Amino acid sequence: MISFNVPAFTGRELYYIKQAIENNKLSGDGEFTAKCSKWFEENYKCKKALLTTSCTHALEMAAILLDINEGDEIIMPSYTFVSTANAFVLRGAKIVFVDIRPDTMNIDEKKIEEAITTRTKAIVPVHYAGVSCEMDTIMQIAKKYNLMVVEDAAQGVNSYYKGKALGTIGHLGCYSFHETKNYNCGEGGALLINDDRLVERAEIIREKGTDRSKFFRGQVDKYGWVDIGSSYLPSELNAAYLYGQLENAEQINQNRLASWQYYYEHLQDLFENGDITLPVVPNNCSHNAHMFYIKVRDLVERTELIKYLKDRGIGAVFHYIPLHSSKAGQSYSIFHGEDINTTKESEALLRLPLYYNMEKTIIKKVIEAIRSFYLDKNRGVQFERHYFSGR
Repeated sequence: MISFNVPAFTGRELYYIKQAIENNKLSGDGEFTAKCSKWFEENYKCKKALLTTSCTHALEMAAILLDINEGDEIIMPSYTFVSTANAFVLRGAKIVFVDIRPDTMNIDEKKIEEAITTRTKAIVPVHYAGVSCEMDTIMQIAKKYNLMVVEDAAQGVNSYYKGKALGTIGHLGCYSFHETKNYNCGEGGALLINDDRLVERAEIIREKGTDRSKFFRGQVDKYGWVDIGSSYLPSELNAAYLYGQLENAEQINQNRLASWQYYYEHLQDLFENGDITLPVVPNNCSHNAHMFYIKVRDLVERTELIKYLKDRGIGAVFHYIPLHSSKAGQSYSIFHGEDINTTKESEALLRLPLYYNMEKTIIKKVIEAIRSFYLDKNRGVQFERHYFSGR
């Protein structure tokens, strides 16, 4: 069976986990947490990077930091993971979905401004597949209406927009290190703070609402409860595993990009024949090969192709069901404007196996299976046309 995903492993992870155990420091904010945070701050030039237990928790921290309250409105795409919306719904906000672009599957920046009201508090762009949203336009809109921007860059670690790392452009950025991501520690995340005004409070929220971080730096002689918060610290074991991957970040990145490019080049014939659509990466974006997807004609064809691949031992999967069509989405959100692309494009999208150190022979098998599917399908269509035209 060709797995859809295999978590990245470089070999250094076990060495660092052993070191963390020998240091007798397994809870959060130890040596490896500090090393990971420093890696992001130095490589991506953000003000502050705080490791969290998940991207979900990073988003929840962001919602608290922005003082989201009952009745506030948050603009985002419906084509995203539930955590993007949940983080703000938990604070009492109403989610306002707008349509996506069919080329990148990202929020349509041209639809944002017309969805803004006096209750709008923030815009949450989601960088789908590690390809950036049109951030210049989004930041200009945010500045015009005095709104905050939280980048959901769960899939965007080591991707760039006009030379800037995703997660460092908005006021806040959120990363995921789930096992399905390019760099993982099983479960984990990070909150990047790019606005000086938010740094101190972010530390407090992450430390259960206490000024414990100040205490450890010797800035106060004792720490206490000063704000709301929760326990968002990952263990040192998670941080140690992650650091082993960050040390090899470029190696992992180049390896995945090579696999992505191989898919792209060797599926061109199906694209040129009109059978599938291939991913689009705008010129001002540098992506991280987080996933390789194709788009087929419709939901029926996608279902057929998934089964065809599964029967041949290949794991290929669809992605999000748009949140506005879900039961909770109907209670906590509205869709502003017309759903022209969100549902239609999401029903056509199929993700192919892609992971670190994926052998080229495996990619070839996937490509050949897809090619075989369309060869059989097109032969069937031609036969049907010939048969009925002959009658």
